[in-house]
Amino acid sequence: MIGQKQQYVTIKGTKNGLSLHLDDTCSFQQLLTELEEKLSTKHQPEDSPLISVHIKVGNRYLTRKQQDEIRDIIRSKKKLVVSSIESNVITKEEALELKKQTEIISVAKIIRSGQVLQVDGDLLLIGDVNPGGTIIAGGNIFVMGALRGIAHAGCYGNHNAVIAASLMKPMQLRINDLVNRAPDHPPDQYEAGNEMECAYIDEQENQIVIDRVQVLPHLRANLTRLERGLV
Repeated sequence: MIGQKQQYVTIKGTKNGLSLHLDDTCSFQQLLTELEEKLSTKHQPEDSPLISVHIKVGNRYLTRKQQDEIRDIIRSKKKLVVSSIESNVITKEEALELKKQTEIISVAKIIRSGQVLQVDGDLLLIGDVNPGGTIIAGGNIFVMGALRGIAHAGCYGNHNAVIAASLMKPMQLRINDLVNRAPDHPPDQYEAGNEMECAYIDEQENQIVIDRVQVLPHLRANLTRLERGLV
């Protein structure tokens, strides 16, 4: 008995159009051949609306030219338009950019009035931010010292970024595009023994709130980046 031919292209209809799953172990030419064959059997009426095609290629890296070849085949079929091509593989440049945006940058210094410190990922500042000083991060901000200046976390659009400080008395707090400042505290509250505080965006109120730093593990589980198994 002759075995059934392996399918390299799987087409599924969804509420958002068509989903094409392309095998990531066969040759690229085999993919193109089967894609052409399968799409040729799907004829849409002339008056039917455009159908979005979402392509998933698994663990296969597609060059720009290969993506264009797939798009050309799909465009040649009436009423089909490519909406997305998803791959589990990224380029070296994309990986380096992702690393830069997610790594923690530690800096030990005092940020004085008029100075600006900016990083792409998370910032761990060991020192104070004086009034008039500014720290900016694409991710979270952690200040092991007094925050008396301006802190802007999630500056590239990260709504879930947080700001934490040993002493939270900023001139201004910003997370993503929201702006706020810490509430005023009685002067004696900043004496020794004061708890660390954090700032985050309350999703329901869509505003920055200040709370004890102990709430962060419950609100932002992704702050813990250690592997499983650590007790």
